[in-house]
Amino acid sequence: MFETINGMPAHVLMVHAAVVFVPLLALGAIVFAVWPAVRGRIDWAVALLAVVAPLSALFSMLSGNAFYRMREADGTPEQFLDQIGVHASYGQRTFVFSLGLAVVTGALLLLTRRATGPKALSIGLSVVAVVLAVVTGYFVVMTGDSGAAMSWKIS
Repeated sequence: MFETINGMPAHVLMVHAAVVFVPLLALGAIVFAVWPAVRGRIDWAVALLAVVAPLSALFSMLSGNAFYRMREADGTPEQFLDQIGVHASYGQRTFVFSLGLAVVTGALLLLTRRATGPKALSIGLSVVAVVLAVVTGYFVVMTGDSGAAMSWKIS
C-alpha cells in the first residue's frame, strides 16, 4: 500500500498532505491557544486538523520507509541511503511532535469547550500547545529541506 501509487513512489505523493496539514495544525493550535475570542469559530477546523495532520505525517513516514526499502533493494549507494536516513529521522520527529501537538490541542479543545477546570490548566495547555507547534513546525521545515536537498542533488 505504501510502496507505489500508479507506478510512482507513494511517498512522493503522500508527503504533500503532511506538508499542508501539519503546518496548518501548528498554526491553528497557536491561534486557538492565544486568541480565545476566535475559539468558537475555529474549533471544528482545529479538531479536524488534530486528526488529519498526524495521520498524514504517519502515512508520509510509512511511505518513506517503503521508499527507503525500495532504494536499498535496488542497490542505491550507501551515501544516498545515509541521506535518506537523516531525512527519515526528521520525518519521524515530525510525526511524533505532530501527534503530541494533536493530543495537547485536543485536550485544550475539550477543556475550553466544557469551560471546566482551573484557569491555570487552560493556560498551561496553551503554553504547551504553542511550544509543540513551534517545535513541530521546525521539524516539518527540516524534513522538507533535507528531502528537497536530496531530490535536487540526484536530479
